[in-house]
Amino acid sequence: MKENNVTQIQICPRCGRAYSEPAALSRVDNQTLICPDCGTREALDSIGVKPDEQERILAAIHSCRRPE
Repeated sequence: MKENNVTQIQICPRCGRAYSEPAALSRVDNQTLICPDCGTREALDSIGVKPDEQERILAAIHSCRRPE
């Protein structure tokens, strides 16, 4: 997150990874902010996508991201 041109690093409580992108709201409790990857995993899990396919989808998403 950026406030006043300062990048804030947060730690995802679900996976423990540091991230600076906008957080996702966990579907588990609708209160906890988690990293974008965990948010994507929770969304994919909710529609029945298996973990191995989730990782392939995340890899595809990461390969299309532009560096900041």
